[in-house]
Amino acid sequence: MESSISQPCQGFYPLRLLRSWLASQPVQTPQAAHRIAKLIPAQCPFKRDLVLFGHKIGHIPPLCKLNPLYEELVALRFKALCYLVDECGEDIGTLT
Repeated sequence: MESSISQPCQGFYPLRLLRSWLASQPVQTPQAAHRIAKLIPAQCPFKRDLVLFGHKIGHIPPLCKLNPLYEELVALRFKALCYLVDECGEDIGTLT
């Protein structure tokens, strides 16, 4: 008899649908690729050090990992950047 702890969590059903939809989205135009690369940040924007009078008093960890769609969004951004490099021949140094 298997324990439910050893099985990976399947997630909430609508989230699984959204995950599979995001994973299956193709990047087909340069405009869409630029929009995706601009909307999805390269780094987690929430990671911060709290500083008061020059002394670090606390730290806010990256909260992106708590987002249930984090991996799919990062993969979509990666697909968009690959499209811009491979299909359009663009330099993505300014987008990262």
